[in-house]
Amino acid sequence: MAAETASAAGAQVDLYDAMASVRRKFLLAGKGGLNLTHSEPSEKFLSRYGARRAQIAPLLASFGPDALRTWARRLGIETFVGSSGRVFPTDLKAAPLLRAWLRRLRQAGVGFHMRHRWSGWDEQGTLRFATPQETHSVRADAAVLALGGGSWPKLGSDASWVPLLTGRGLHIAPLQPANCGFDVGWSEHFRAKFAGHPVKSVAIVVRSNTGTESWHPGEFVITETGIEGGVIYAVSAYLRDEILAKGVATLRLDLTPDRNMPHLTHDLSRPRGKRTMATHLQRQAHIEGVKAGLLREVVLKEDFANPARLAAAIKSLPLRLVAPRPLEEAISTAGGVPFEALDERLMIRTLPGIFCAGEMLDWEAPTGGYLLTACFATGQAAGAGAATWLKESGRREA
Repeated sequence: MAAETASAAGAQVDLYDAMASVRRKFLLAGKGGLNLTHSEPSEKFLSRYGARRAQIAPLLASFGPDALRTWARRLGIETFVGSSGRVFPTDLKAAPLLRAWLRRLRQAGVGFHMRHRWSGWDEQGTLRFATPQETHSVRADAAVLALGGGSWPKLGSDASWVPLLTGRGLHIAPLQPANCGFDVGWSEHFRAKFAGHPVKSVAIVVRSNTGTESWHPGEFVITETGIEGGVIYAVSAYLRDEILAKGVATLRLDLTPDRNMPHLTHDLSRPRGKRTMATHLQRQAHIEGVKAGLLREVVLKEDFANPARLAAAIKSLPLRLVAPRPLEEAISTAGGVPFEALDERLMIRTLPGIFCAGEMLDWEAPTGGYLLTACFATGQAAGAGAATWLKESGRREA
């Protein structure tokens, strides 16, 4: 996006990529249907960027969800809004969009250089690239760094750029996993029986530092070590920060979000006669399988005999999370180059002519189209900023 924007503004642009082909992570995102953006109202959309809302808002004002859909349409890719409000290409594929995009960039004169890994600057301040054959230097009047975070290192985003920028005196907010799973520490019995099982039609309740509770319906998956999946990703930033601050985080799981406490307590108080507790739970609370397993993993045995305490556990089952999964397993990355180190064009204040875009910036958002939308927006802003810088300095190569 930065290359396209700068090229359209008249710059001579070359794009260098460490991998054998461009946009590896973009294609990976498309495996699930390529969720480009989201159709929800602007205020709610912006709220997804949390503490970085103020910095992301002006970028989305220039290139937001509607602009992104228009951009895709001009590439010949129509989009539609799914039942969840998420926006996808009509064919649910990333490859056709990518092919059309690369064709347009090449027609515009953008040069592509694969297997070129940026390795910093030489003594003269020239960009250095390592290739399978040699290391060589490239002189550019402006450079946009879009080097990714630290998740999915096999696709190129391995955070090897961090020491290169810290070596130039730039403070980098520590990289952390975002949209990630968490370790719980299951019993061997539960892990062996339920790892890989989805937990559907539930809600997660988390409490902020101010005491405000938020309720998140959805589903997740039991893993060998803990939990991961959609509704977990939605609250992963809070959970990760809670673990960082306190060493542990507790989320509350509502196993029956469609039933209120009095109704559930009343049903569980019905005589079960000779029926087993498993049958009673299934009949009176629709709790079975992995949900029943979760109850037995967490709830004291004697509480099963008390309908009020059992109902309370079903409506607010505490799961103790001890650690986020490693960064390389995360969908995205928190931390990176702080916005405070950049000007409004996303140029590093202490490194004139060097711009940053994408996931290497210090922001995060949940899945749902918010990640890709902001990546596009930062690329557009950095490309436009680089083109403006070139014009101001009387140069033209980026």
